[in-house]
Amino acid sequence: MTFKPFAIAMAMCASAFAFEAAAEGTVGISMPTKSSARWISDGNSMVEQFTAAGYDTDLQYAEDDIPNQLAQIENMITKGVNVLVIAAIDGTTLSNALENAAAADIKVIAYDRLIRDSGNVDYYATFDNFKVGVQQATSLVNGLKERFPDVKPWNVELFGGSPDDNNAYFFYDGAMSVLQPMIDAGDIAIPSGQMGIDTVGTLRWDGAVAQSRMDNLLSANYTDKQVQGVLSPYDGLSIGILSSLKGVGYGSGDLKMPIVSGQDAEVPSVKSILAGEQYSTVFKDTRELARVTVGMVDAMLKGGEPEINDTTTYDNGVKVVPSYLLEPVSVDATNWEEILIGSGYYTKDQIQ
Repeated sequence: MTFKPFAIAMAMCASAFAFEAAAEGTVGISMPTKSSARWISDGNSMVEQFTAAGYDTDLQYAEDDIPNQLAQIENMITKGVNVLVIAAIDGTTLSNALENAAAADIKVIAYDRLIRDSGNVDYYATFDNFKVGVQQATSLVNGLKERFPDVKPWNVELFGGSPDDNNAYFFYDGAMSVLQPMIDAGDIAIPSGQMGIDTVGTLRWDGAVAQSRMDNLLSANYTDKQVQGVLSPYDGLSIGILSSLKGVGYGSGDLKMPIVSGQDAEVPSVKSILAGEQYSTVFKDTRELARVTVGMVDAMLKGGEPEINDTTTYDNGVKVVPSYLLEPVSVDATNWEEILIGSGYYTKDQIQ
């Protein structure tokens, strides 16, 4: 009996400790797919950083299946997460789910891809996506000048991202802010005539679809001419495009490899850059995006104001979503080691 008060006190301490340990809350993280190494990195970075900040996480991948993502999000709502961090497969399909989240007082952060047509998006964490497109087109033009200095106009074909991803429009518009004046001036030609995201978009960012389209472009438009450049908004598309080009002899003999851009600094594309095939990519440090997202969640749940640096750009059709934009970095054969290895994002063994 003499030990009972001590036991009760210890139990109360344990209970208080358990409450304190769980007090930070649970974050539901909905990612689109594991088919891209980039999204795996995003998920891992967020779990690591949220855990370090004292949060529980529920990380789910929908494998580019919209009903699957909706079901996963609804399940997270039912389980009572405190915040949803969502990288949407289709940014226009989540309105009903987010209404349910709002009714349960669950905050929502759109992660990298803007969620459209909903007033229930609290914040948006992303990169400066227009600048990504500018960097892609700038590196494309620099490569054309370097590899084909005596050719004018340069024959270029355009690829866009998935039309159901809001980012695809920013990438394309950013790129065309550089390329359109050169097209108008006659420095760049588009032999296929295919322009505009609705025409050149690649549903679900599918590399096989990009490869098939490049095959068709080459057979229909390049039997008596050569292509010098291809605007590609994502490394997974770039690899498919390069396979198509190599399949008809580009990069061998006197047939120079066209300049092909990219994005996300995925390992196969970095290796391709070092092999003299893909010309460039755009590095988006997912660790930094995770850091910003964790900061937003932490501020919201503790009654503070998340740090934002853009309140005008991202109108989702219902509201302008307050956003934090990170800086992308253009990467090619001249700076890959400094940017990718020097930052600790990759080790040399992963690339070479």
